[in-house]
Amino acid sequence: MNITAREDIEAPIEHVFEMLSDFTQHERAALRRGAEVDRLDSLTEPGPGMAWDMRFRMRGKNRQVRLELVRYDPPFEMAFAAHSPNIEADLVLDLVALSKARTRLNLALDLKPRTLSARLFIQSMKLARGSVSKRLEKGLAAQAREWEDRYARPA
Repeated sequence: MNITAREDIEAPIEHVFEMLSDFTQHERAALRRGAEVDRLDSLTEPGPGMAWDMRFRMRGKNRQVRLELVRYDPPFEMAFAAHSPNIEADLVLDLVALSKARTRLNLALDLKPRTLSARLFIQSMKLARGSVSKRLEKGLAAQAREWEDRYARPA
């Protein structure tokens, strides 16, 4: 199943990519939401090979996902591969400079079931594609507004 979303952000492409690639911030956000996150690599600079093991509770069950950064092309693109016992996913985040101070973020998520229960879950997501897309777009818009605020008030 493919899910896509895009959001225009009032900030330069370099700033948006910097916010996207602030992996320490993303780890802290996941921890605040109750997930357990373990960094698996020892890279000192962001790049392909970065990997995390994440454990969290979703839909009443404990879940485990291994996330790996597979492509890192500043300031234009990042791609991740996620593996769990039930689902594999590919996530591509693509940035396009619309002007000096405006950037478009394109998100593409491809989910592939590995089990029958995952196939049923993805099928139910396909049936609710509209609401799934709206939730994703709403979350992406909220994140974009946060990045715009961070850009407007430098530290």
